[in-house]
Amino acid sequence: MNKIQEFNDLHTSNDLLFLGNAWDLLSALTLEKAGFKAIGTTSWGIANTLGLADGEWIDFDRHVGIIKTIAENVKVPVSADIEAGYSEDIDQIIKNVLLTADVGVAGINIEDSLKQSNGLREISQHAKLLEKMRIALDQHGYKGFYINARTDTYFQRPNPLMETLERAKAYVESGASGIFVPGLIDHDEIREIAMNISAPLNILSLPGVTNCHKLKELGVRRFSFGNALSDKVIAYIEKNAAELVKRMDTSHLYENEN
Repeated sequence: MNKIQEFNDLHTSNDLLFLGNAWDLLSALTLEKAGFKAIGTTSWGIANTLGLADGEWIDFDRHVGIIKTIAENVKVPVSADIEAGYSEDIDQIIKNVLLTADVGVAGINIEDSLKQSNGLREISQHAKLLEKMRIALDQHGYKGFYINARTDTYFQRPNPLMETLERAKAYVESGASGIFVPGLIDHDEIREIAMNISAPLNILSLPGVTNCHKLKELGVRRFSFGNALSDKVIAYIEKNAAELVKRMDTSHLYENEN
């Protein structure tokens, strides 16, 4: 079974797919060793490792190079977070998606928020992008490649439920494999969206939305923690680095070792 098929199957198994979000090869290998069945890259975490902010500030080829290193060195399927596709031009986005597929990932996250201006891409425009993306992937030998269509309605709209449903329906009809709604935390709204879209629903971990078993009961098929783990690792390093300077002593680095 190839990685694309394996990744698709993980979205339709009896278990919710709990995706481990990695930001470099070490984190990816660690998550795989821990037992995660698939890896998703986090653009936020990758940007942090390079001293940059999230938002497509990394050179695209450099970003894809990091994704390639991860995909080539783990055995589980990898999904690549390429934000909004690193362009405002549809043809360039399609090219970037194909370049990402070429490095061996099984899927991508592609979002409808704009990077060079505020707001969300118009529904019809984004649906057209997804349609062209699916056709191009099929034509280049990537049939079944997982397109996780992220909508940022819950980050950018005051009352996002109905627009989220409208966008989700349009995106699925245009070729999206799944729908990703970060910022969605209300359990009733999670259940309503899950029931009314004909594709797996992906939720982002946030305070109050943390338990895989509860989310599965609500109809969620995929759950990811984004940059939460990478942020925690960075905070741990910062805390211990500050202690080293303050104490001028390394003893605390060896405490609680078993």
